[in-house]
Amino acid sequence: MRLSDKIAEWNSLTPFYTFEFFPPRTEQGFDNLVSRIERLSKFNPLAVSITWGAGGSTKDWSLKLADICRNDHEVNTIMHLTCTNMQVGTVEDALRAAREKGIRNILALRGDPPRGEDHWIPSDPRFTSGLDLVKFIKSTPEFRDYFCVGVAAYPDGHTESTASEEEQIRHLKAKVDAGADFIITQLFYDADSFLSWQSKAQSAGIMIPIIPGIMPIQTYASFMRLTKLCGTRVPEELLTQINAIKHDDQLVKDLGVEVTVAIIRKLQQNGVQGFHFCTLNLEKSVQKVLETLGWIGHRAEQHNMLISESPNQSITIGSLPPEMVITASDAAASASYKLHHQIHPGSGPANTAGKGELLSTTTWDEFPNGRFGDAKSPAFGVSDLWDNGLGVSPADAIAFWGRPTKVEDITSLFVRYLKGEASSTPWSDSPLLSESIPIAPHLSKLNAKGWWTVASQPAVDAAPSDDETYGWGPRGGYVFQKAFVEFFCSKEDLMRIESKLIVTRSEWVTYFAANMLDEYSTNMTDEGSNAVTWGVFPGKEISSPTIIERDSFLAWKDEAFGYWTQWGLVFPPDSPERKLLEQIRDERWLVSLVHHNFKDADALWTFLLSG
Repeated sequence: MRLSDKIAEWNSLTPFYTFEFFPPRTEQGFDNLVSRIERLSKFNPLAVSITWGAGGSTKDWSLKLADICRNDHEVNTIMHLTCTNMQVGTVEDALRAAREKGIRNILALRGDPPRGEDHWIPSDPRFTSGLDLVKFIKSTPEFRDYFCVGVAAYPDGHTESTASEEEQIRHLKAKVDAGADFIITQLFYDADSFLSWQSKAQSAGIMIPIIPGIMPIQTYASFMRLTKLCGTRVPEELLTQINAIKHDDQLVKDLGVEVTVAIIRKLQQNGVQGFHFCTLNLEKSVQKVLETLGWIGHRAEQHNMLISESPNQSITIGSLPPEMVITASDAAASASYKLHHQIHPGSGPANTAGKGELLSTTTWDEFPNGRFGDAKSPAFGVSDLWDNGLGVSPADAIAFWGRPTKVEDITSLFVRYLKGEASSTPWSDSPLLSESIPIAPHLSKLNAKGWWTVASQPAVDAAPSDDETYGWGPRGGYVFQKAFVEFFCSKEDLMRIESKLIVTRSEWVTYFAANMLDEYSTNMTDEGSNAVTWGVFPGKEISSPTIIERDSFLAWKDEAFGYWTQWGLVFPPDSPERKLLEQIRDERWLVSLVHHNFKDADALWTFLLSG
């Protein structure tokens, strides 16, 4: 059904809401997201929206996910459609595919600039903006009466625009005049600023539904990154609040719920009757927001159970209710069954909607999963949503990283970065993290060998969870880390490392390695994974937010090698710089190596640098 019609028919005292999802980067993540969408659909959203990768990079997955939402779960679906780097005919093909699947709502967007370009350059000359997409759909007989078309708006201003607020509102009005049926805004955290902007938009004659984009804060790092990339204004009071608790992930998440509820209540008091939740493919915060607002019923929290020595011991264990106690034999049988059947939280027949899945299954990947998250998580690779390629213009890339024409120039950049003489590399958009400073001398030695490091961490043995450098999670806990390092090296150097592993018969070291041609090497099983960061917190299960395993490594590998391509695009074709960068991309291997003895801080570096 057309979203504009559903909004017009909405007559409940409770506001309507929609959920936004993105196609995960792995098949396991996709399958688990489908289960998550099934659960969230029980909250009766007016619609769900599915994002579309730049240049149609997620086209197949976006269409598949939209099809599942619309036809398997019978949820009204909005499909995003961008014209960024889209080839001629792709827009029509996408619209026809959407129509075949019964999808009637399109969010028409320009999209992000293609990687490696200073300014956005359209591939299909008919489409240079979201306005062009609206005009095309509404002027094409095949599509105009079928699709309900939405457009984006930016209450805090578009990051790439130098136009005034008045000029940007006029551009939005042009999209409305072209036939747009509804508006979904970019996220914001200043309710008063949004209401002021909305009033100006309505005064300019924009009378179609304006649905504010709402994103609960999930982690401090993702919040700071996202607000910077989106140009979002953050009230000073909120900055003060979040900076005071930035080392406690759970408190940050709780604050995110509190802030989101306050914003929604303020908007609701001022007549706003619809909200669009950017879920980041996570569900717990959105669920808590809806519960706090009283828009859905509360769900009971699942607690850890006490294992008794005998079936009758529960009678003598204080005043604990029976559901809090399990016998040792039952606990062992349950764990054995789950291991045998490889049951993962959030998946499998035991976790279909309506069977308790809104308890433990909502929390196993509660925080956003970026580069080192769990590849099975629907939220794995969430940072890619805001990935802006190199993140700098070609002019800045040259200013920051120079004009490399020989391998030694690359080595020099990485060494200077470790010394603080360069503020970034194409793989690291900020200065060296404080936790890496103690291992910087080791990293410098690796880079001097031509092993260019792009990720690393030191070994940590039971640091307090509120430690300024290594701490994370709730206070009162302890965190642990295995040392790992990830670097580009030659095939010959990789073979030397592999030979050393064989000669030393070391079982402490595991690795993944791959190149641009999808050649792959490891001493792990296909199902093996390395939990390289974990925490122990009062009253909670052990948490492992940093995991390195095959699927996540291979997903990242494509992106990591892609930065060589993007860096090369800064320079003209056939230039010495581009030839060098493309040669490195084609010949080098990416290696991820973990030492499992976290009690020996020097073990990894001794292995790599000795002999």
